[in-house]
Amino acid sequence: MKKFTLITAFALTALSFSANAQIQKGNVFVGGNFANLNLGLDDSKIFSIDVTPKAAWFIQDNIAVGGYLNFGLQTAKESSTTTTYGIGALGRYYTGKDVEVLRHGRIFAEGTVGIGGINVTDGGGHTNGLNFGFGPGFAYFITPNIGLETLLKYNGTTGFGNAGYQSNLNLSFGLQIYLPGKSTANKVMGDVK
Repeated sequence: MKKFTLITAFALTALSFSANAQIQKGNVFVGGNFANLNLGLDDSKIFSIDVTPKAAWFIQDNIAVGGYLNFGLQTAKESSTTTTYGIGALGRYYTGKDVEVLRHGRIFAEGTVGIGGINVTDGGGHTNGLNFGFGPGFAYFITPNIGLETLLKYNGTTGFGNAGYQSNLNLSFGLQIYLPGKSTANKVMGDVK
């Protein structure tokens, strides 16, 4: 009976959390976004994937800065192959309150800047240089430390190559794990004692 009571109390605590604790100063998030996942099973044999791992540190409540990597590949049978890459800095700002429709959700804005490129085989064009992007997103916290998110982002690449500027609008889905920073962990341990 004690185990059942303890598990019930833990479950109720987990379900009653607010999204505030995850986005406090000193905390860290790590994870990534996935876009353009496609595996063609018919004659076209299309394969595409875009993976963007991210990590950031909350320098203030609701404001995180960090970095990202990006790798994308799109190929099809008897067609050109497009490869994208990037590395750079990212910044995020989360809105001040939970979204009322979904009690554990937060709207955020993300901006990135770094170096990157888009290269298409068979004379399709290439651009390598400054890579930047910005857009709104939504994070839904399924547990106090795990957030599922979607991000609609404008991405641009400008620089050198036979295509001086390339851009796209990208809808991606991701998973972020929010880890308490040292000061937050110490505060929680002090509350437990």
